[in-house]
Amino acid sequence: MSSALQTRIAALRVELKEHNYRYYTLDAPLIADAEYDEKLRELQALEAQLGEPVPADSPSQLVGAPPSETFAAREHGIALLSLANAFSADELRDFDRRLRQHLDDTPFSYIAEPKIDGLAINLRYEQGVLTVAATRGDGRTGEDVTDNVRTIADIPWRLSADGITDDIPALLEVRGEVYMGKAAFAALNRAQQAAGEKEFANPRNAAAGSLRQLDAKVTASRPLGFFAYGVGAGGEGLAETQFDLLQRMHAMGFPVQDVAVLHDVEALLAHYHHMLEIRAGLDYEIDGVVYKVNELDLHDALGAVARSPRWAVAHKFPAEEVQTTLLDVDFQVGRTGAITPVARLQPVAVGGVTVSNATLHNMDEIRRKDVHIGDVVVLRRAGDVIPEVVRVLIEARPADVRRIELPDACPVCASAIEQVEGEAVARCSGGLFCTAQLKEAIKHFASRRAMNIDGLGSKMVEQLVDSGLIQHVDGLYRLSADQLAALPRMGEKSAANLIAAIESSKQTTLARFIYALGIRDVGEATAASLARHFGSFEALLAASDEDLQSVADVGPVVAAHVQAFFAQAHNREVIDRLRAAGIAWPDEQALAGQLPLAGHTYVLTGSLSAMSRSEAKQRLQALGAKVTSSVSAKTTALIAGEKSGSKRVKAEELAVPVLAEDAFLELLNG
Repeated sequence: MSSALQTRIAALRVELKEHNYRYYTLDAPLIADAEYDEKLRELQALEAQLGEPVPADSPSQLVGAPPSETFAAREHGIALLSLANAFSADELRDFDRRLRQHLDDTPFSYIAEPKIDGLAINLRYEQGVLTVAATRGDGRTGEDVTDNVRTIADIPWRLSADGITDDIPALLEVRGEVYMGKAAFAALNRAQQAAGEKEFANPRNAAAGSLRQLDAKVTASRPLGFFAYGVGAGGEGLAETQFDLLQRMHAMGFPVQDVAVLHDVEALLAHYHHMLEIRAGLDYEIDGVVYKVNELDLHDALGAVARSPRWAVAHKFPAEEVQTTLLDVDFQVGRTGAITPVARLQPVAVGGVTVSNATLHNMDEIRRKDVHIGDVVVLRRAGDVIPEVVRVLIEARPADVRRIELPDACPVCASAIEQVEGEAVARCSGGLFCTAQLKEAIKHFASRRAMNIDGLGSKMVEQLVDSGLIQHVDGLYRLSADQLAALPRMGEKSAANLIAAIESSKQTTLARFIYALGIRDVGEATAASLARHFGSFEALLAASDEDLQSVADVGPVVAAHVQAFFAQAHNREVIDRLRAAGIAWPDEQALAGQLPLAGHTYVLTGSLSAMSRSEAKQRLQALGAKVTSSVSAKTTALIAGEKSGSKRVKAEELAVPVLAEDAFLELLNG
């Protein structure tokens, strides 16, 4: 037993020292924080079980890692210790109980401070002037990063008088955390990606990497922030409580966080849950709450143990990043046809829940992150956000990983998957047939600007699909009043009205029908252009890519979407059933020749009192007119409502007639 324990302890010590070096010195961790904490706690438990003296160089006794040789070494006036962690309410209650035993029931209060996920720094001021800034290092000696720290706007070069005393201590060490805000971190990674550079794993690594630059200009280019939380050498007697100390440091010119003074462990737990709730809304990452004895004179009485002071503890939030193994990848179809790769994972606890699935977003992200089936990956879950795979631990990659490939056919309906060059999202092309897209397809088909089926709202569509009454869009035209009346909250009269609306929708226009099909990127205007150009649905079906691109407003992307949609036999079958159900329209070309505004082009600007701009556009198109968004010499007239702007100026410059609303109404009625 003892031999096995010693072997495991030795292995953990070696492993944790390597992780400390990669985290504190290289800013390139191999494992997530949660995995490190778990291994450290295992080591501490095994060392206690072994019952032998723990060597001073065990990671359980060490703070951080020795400073690298890249920077000059700087010794701290007072050691910069690490904090012990609590991961549960019971562990926090144990901390409170131990404190009260040590203090023999001496009354005290707590101060609760958000635990910034950044890089600890020690600032040395002499005669009020910043002379040395050093990283934590091993707690006693850190790396000199003074030039870089001087580029951080939050850190004063010279301390101001604080109004409490008339002078600044001759020597003062101020401790705090350098961090990078969430928005700044996202912007930095976008810039790194655009430049083809390696992205940072998280804001803490970005802050550490930015601060530990040989060129201070690089640090200056990155928006780092700072919060002060304590003092070292020279800080004796500055204040009687931690709360007053923070106010004193703020008066000297340092940013400090909002804190709370609390009096018992239940209040600490309530505050913890409050911080957990507001965490996502903060502009910077916090990974827990730090509780300290507020009365500073009690800190000396409590002292420290191993690497941590007895008077403080970090109550860690549930891990938002953990590592696990990617077992497989499934492809899901969204309601708009988007194909999303979903990671199937070895179940793991993250963010307070057990997760076995996570989004991989799209194939571009998979390739960018170099994700393979079988990889050890880092999983992130923040609040209620869907878990995602944020990066791969390449160093831990097994030899038998498999490349992830986009399937050729939709996993739901077997229609071809379409991916336009330059677009990240792949989509199922079976829009009318694919059951994964059914609800959205029906809602769009029935909408006012499409088939205009009055009374067929979102809730009714949900009921029809969920009850199994409709499998595809054409099923609308096979519904009976009795079937509808049997649905919850649907009486006979409402059922009869809906059936009448469905029947009425059969008489439509070709433009409305094309728009109702939900072809990607084919809006009302494009549908109207296609209808006018081809005149019949049969001509549209037979159109080549060249034919399609000869239509106004149709470029290569829209043409590709139209061809891909009609190339699917499933979609054609549904269209045939819709037309067999009686959906019909007048001959578009014959109709166009009879329309009074055929060949005319209008532009709308400003607001109309009699109707919306959208309705005005539809009314003009119904009379054969073309409606565009910009004024040109070919514009027949500009229709100007109230608050018309630059378009009116352009029309006057080009001598294009301008119609006020009353003249526009006469045009529609004449």
